[in-house]
Amino acid sequence: MQKKIIALAVASLASGAALAQTNVTIYGIADAGYVYSSGGSNNILNTNNGNKTFSGVQSGILGGSRIGFRGTEALGNGLSAIFTLEYSLTIDDNTGVGTSNGNGGLNARQQFVGLQSDKLGTVALGRQYAPGYVATVNNDVLAGSSLGSQSILSSQAGNTITPNSAARWNNAATYTSPNWSGFTAKAIYAFGESETLAKDGKDSNANLRVYDSNLSSTDNGRFGLGGNYSNGALNIDLVYQQRYSVVPTADSAMAVPNLWGNDINEGYIGASYDFKAAKVSASYQQQNDKNVANNDNTVWSLGVKVPVMAASNVLLTYGQLEMDAGPRGSRVDGKSNTATLAWTTAMSKRTTLYAGYVWVDNDKMSLPIRFSGVPAGVGQVNETNNTFAAGVNHTF
Repeated sequence: MQKKIIALAVASLASGAALAQTNVTIYGIADAGYVYSSGGSNNILNTNNGNKTFSGVQSGILGGSRIGFRGTEALGNGLSAIFTLEYSLTIDDNTGVGTSNGNGGLNARQQFVGLQSDKLGTVALGRQYAPGYVATVNNDVLAGSSLGSQSILSSQAGNTITPNSAARWNNAATYTSPNWSGFTAKAIYAFGESETLAKDGKDSNANLRVYDSNLSSTDNGRFGLGGNYSNGALNIDLVYQQRYSVVPTADSAMAVPNLWGNDINEGYIGASYDFKAAKVSASYQQQNDKNVANNDNTVWSLGVKVPVMAASNVLLTYGQLEMDAGPRGSRVDGKSNTATLAWTTAMSKRTTLYAGYVWVDNDKMSLPIRFSGVPAGVGQVNETNNTFAAGVNHTF
């Protein structure tokens, strides 16, 4: 009898320990496709009759390939501990989790830990999405895909309000509110934590580059604030993001530091509405760069998604980037226009086939915008480039 009592007590303790463990979910996306891209070239050394082409397999076309781990542990009274560890995968070649990002780190999309309250909201610390990431995904019928006009233009313009890597911030603390009748808010502050070049950029005696003595929390710091309203078919997002006192870091290849030191501000408004017969989306954003580089720009985009047959969609997006950047004599002061026509077919709840055509037209004073991931030579100023992509996207 005594042995049975001891056995029951041990089983009870083991059960209690199991209940206290974090519930962990493994998730991800495996996405790869074929890409063919062709564009006119202004390079006089180009021997391909004034045209350059790219043909190959790429990872993460409809959605970025990734693997992630997220978990929660109930702490009582509506409070939970949470974490997310999410890493990019490039499944078309021999890179992925553990591959250096050039700074000796992992190729991380997100990695954070925090506390979540049913009534008070969520506080988290680590590498996290700025509000602009989710907003641009919400208000794009292609959900931030690299096929989409907004994604192509915002990323290559150097904006942080984008569904791409520039919207993932290191050393960040975030607060996300509970859902208040369809409205949620998110605030983020990312500490600079970088050894920056001194303002004059050189030593008065040796004429060498020197660095500030302190690891600054304000230089290269970032702040973002976003509000989202979602109610049935309607979604609206407002975002403001700021990069403080942008200064070249110790490992940066950026030019003369006395051309830097000022802020870069961005604003965004986006909306989408699902009419069932069609879903429409629109967004408008601006960037104001107060540094000598003066990388000011405006991006707007429109999109429509039309369900066809049982499990397919036809998607169309159009967008424009207008640059107003650079000092006199070397201004980037032109427009780039993009349009995408895409088709998706759900083979199951997890597997989607897709195909898309992307057209880009660049002014002679614009940036050399092209399809994301395609070598720079394919997209040139004062030229048009065209891309066809088709692939498979599987979520797990």
